[in-house]
Amino acid sequence: MLDKLEALEREFADVERRLADPDVFADQDKYRELARRHKELDAIVERTRDLRQRTEDAATAREMLGELSGDDREMIRVEVQEADADVERLTAELELLLLPKDPNDDRNVIVEIRGAEGGEEANLFARDLFGMYQGYAQRQGWKLEVLNTDVSDMGGFNEVTFLVSGDGVWTRLKHEGGPHRVQRVPVTESQGRIHTSSATVTVLPEADEVEVNIDPGDLQVDYYRSSGPGGQSVNTTDSAVRLTHKPTGVTVSMQDQKSQLQNKAKAMQVLASRLLKLEQDRQAAELSEARRDQTGGGGRSEKVRTYNFKENRVSDHRIGLTIYKLDKVLAGELDDVSDALVQDEQTRRLTEDP
Repeated sequence: MLDKLEALEREFADVERRLADPDVFADQDKYRELARRHKELDAIVERTRDLRQRTEDAATAREMLGELSGDDREMIRVEVQEADADVERLTAELELLLLPKDPNDDRNVIVEIRGAEGGEEANLFARDLFGMYQGYAQRQGWKLEVLNTDVSDMGGFNEVTFLVSGDGVWTRLKHEGGPHRVQRVPVTESQGRIHTSSATVTVLPEADEVEVNIDPGDLQVDYYRSSGPGGQSVNTTDSAVRLTHKPTGVTVSMQDQKSQLQNKAKAMQVLASRLLKLEQDRQAAELSEARRDQTGGGGRSEKVRTYNFKENRVSDHRIGLTIYKLDKVLAGELDDVSDALVQDEQTRRLTEDP
């Protein structure tokens, strides 16, 4: 690891030198790329220097131990313990920083939530999940932009699609993909019985314009009149757009924008992200067993997380985490769950065979 750290320190110095070059500054794409790399390396170099210093401190203190006695010796012994603890902590932090980056780490994300099993209760739960992510985005300082909504008869969401942008959005939200299960008494239940319903969450990395080349000849474009709950018309023109990518069968519909042109642009944005994810999954499948689609079947028996209202409980089944503050989680306080999922991923990556 020391050789790698020294090489990264040299790269850091080179990046700093290039960032000061006026010719590089004139090329904004190149400048942004170097600035991003500088930010990555800065954290590594800072901890590398701290590690080197604390390692020297520990060695110096150990040499002094043999020459001292009494209170002075005890003071130096404490210094050795503190320096050793810092060396262990900094080494662990560097191991994490040196892990290969997820190629999507710097991307914004597109999230799609759909009501699955449970009828109208599933759609109402989909709205609750949207509110949870809306609150979480606000707490994290992220920007959330709704791209499309399909409102159900009782004000839930048959489907809602939104874009989240900001630092660390993929790192945090990628773990949200999958079937989410709710256990509660639905508003439609007259006997007070607890029902189990589910909604699916799909998390897509936002595709850059140049990454996914969509041939117009591969698209089927349909225009129709947008509608509200119960199928009522909310627009007198055919402004809603449905795009079908014929080679893959992927379909995207948009109706929230004011014009055909705006809806088509948003639909193309989501379509590009879905096709990017398909390609990334295909590439990953070539290196490992093909994994199941995030959304599974959306059935009650499949789930990544359960929200139990009677017990005020949230359970993430992938990591065996259970916390009893459902009300706060649905208000956007998702940090305890998110932190645990990120930590679990880091631990697994550190223990994987090279």
